[in-house]
Amino acid sequence: MEWYWWGVFIIVGFFALGHYQNKVRKKRLMEKYRDARIVERLMKKMFWQGQSQEQLLDSLGKPVDIDQKVLKTKTKEIWKYNRTGKGRYGLRITLENGEVIGWDKK
Repeated sequence: MEWYWWGVFIIVGFFALGHYQNKVRKKRLMEKYRDARIVERLMKKMFWQGQSQEQLLDSLGKPVDIDQKVLKTKTKEIWKYNRTGKGRYGLRITLENGEVIGWDKK
C-alpha cells in the first residue's frame, strides 16, 4: 500500500511542475510582448497570418526542417513541423520576409 502513495505523490508532482513551468513561460512572454492577447495565442501554440518569425518560434518552437529561397526582393522560407515520414511533414508554415503568410496542415 505504501507504493500507492508514492505513485500519487509523483503524479501530483508532475502536475505541479507543469503548472509552474506554464506560469513561468507566460510571465516571460508577457514581459517580452506586453500584449495579453498575443501571449494567450502563443501559450495555446497557435499561429496566424502576419505572425512574426520570433512569435512563431515562441509558439511552436524550432521547426524540424527549413527550406529557404532568397529572391531579389524577398526571402521565402517554409518551416516544417511534425515529421510523418521521410520528406513528409504534418505542418508546413510559409514565411515571407520573416512573417507568416500561410500554411498547409495535413
